[in-house]
Amino acid sequence: MPGERREGTDHPHHEWSPITTRGKLSWPNGAKVALCVIITLEHTEWEIPEDAYSADQAGGLGMRPFPDYPRFSHREYGHRVGIFRVLDTLERLGIKSTVAMDTQTAEAYPYLVKHCQDRGCEIIAHGVSGTQMISSLMSEESESIFIRSSIEAMTKATGKTPRGWFGTDYGESNRTPDLLRRAGVDYVCDWVNDEQPYPMRDGLTALPTMLEMDDLFTMSTRRVTVERYTQSIVEGFDVMYQDGARNGRLMTINLHPWLTGQPFRIGFLEDALGHIMGHDAVWTATGSEIVDWFNNNPPT
Repeated sequence: MPGERREGTDHPHHEWSPITTRGKLSWPNGAKVALCVIITLEHTEWEIPEDAYSADQAGGLGMRPFPDYPRFSHREYGHRVGIFRVLDTLERLGIKSTVAMDTQTAEAYPYLVKHCQDRGCEIIAHGVSGTQMISSLMSEESESIFIRSSIEAMTKATGKTPRGWFGTDYGESNRTPDLLRRAGVDYVCDWVNDEQPYPMRDGLTALPTMLEMDDLFTMSTRRVTVERYTQSIVEGFDVMYQDGARNGRLMTINLHPWLTGQPFRIGFLEDALGHIMGHDAVWTATGSEIVDWFNNNPPT
């Protein structure tokens, strides 16, 4: 699909909508901010398929000749240790978790699937692996198979069809939103262009994430310190809480357990999230809960 110039966009997937022209979005119980915390659990393959496309180098380490022990084991820390530390922290603070899990994690780590389910997490689809992402280099048929096989594998592993999709490294092609909807996905987290959910075409809903609140993008890619990263969460929330008095806001934070689940970082995260939860008018919810509320209670 080539670029298509329209008012405010180069594509047909959603309309341009400045927040100043929208009706008021009201969250449950008069909340000013809806807080959605996504935990990304993705598997790093020992041997990356030759036709795979990946945009990330784990931990800032460049690619090394196989086997790449630092890259693989750094990520695996999240599956062995970090996920439990992050979940414990969120549970202490009373924050609900949405877990974006790829199929290789779901299939190879059934313990983690059950553990997340037992703790009340919503599990959404996250592609195949952390080393394979959707791109425009794929054919439409290949991308469709990629999406459908991921959803089918997650349904088999979890016993429930995932309602949400969060692409590996936010990867999409021009076709992705349409293919996601055809595959039965209700909402997508790849778009980073708003502070409220919004409708995309054909019934798909965008649950925007905040790229600068993504620990991987901020601390690993941009080399921001954990002190500055978590201070940004606090400062960003304070502004959104003030703005949310006029029109409800959504704050979506994406965490990677291999990164923020480290013992020398988790305390900074807990302090920042504790600041948020110390405010009365905050609604913490899963992705599906937020999307359902938005669609059933549209801005007026």
